[in-house]
Amino acid sequence: MPKLKKIEPLLGEELLKKVKELESESKEDKAKKCGYYTVTKNGIERVNMMKFLNALIDAEGIQLDSTPSANGRGGRSASYRISVQSNGNLLIGSAYTKQMNLKPGDEFLITLGKKHIRLKQVDPEDREDDEDIDATA
Repeated sequence: MPKLKKIEPLLGEELLKKVKELESESKEDKAKKCGYYTVTKNGIERVNMMKFLNALIDAEGIQLDSTPSANGRGGRSASYRISVQSNGNLLIGSAYTKQMNLKPGDEFLITLGKKHIRLKQVDPEDREDDEDIDATA
């Protein structure tokens, strides 16, 4: 049985150009004529629509995925809303601390208002001055 050569599917501008040429064809025929199919052991041609549609989206430059996070993992996005926990604590999640490039040990001043809590980051130089004042007091 002769081995069939691997068909390279079209990408980018070539794919867009070919799809426009095949305007009157069905989407399955377009995918097949652009190289998005495989031949099974039994000789049956199977169209790979998902790869074809993804290649079209990429060729058009449409970004469906959000930009990956720094650690390459998914997860929830920041909602900029938190709730008081059952123990009375407010937890600020890592999405916010990463966005601000905060490191363990960074300090904040807490200011309470009538209906707000304000956090102001303490500069490392200010912290050293505070320590000097505490040591002399």
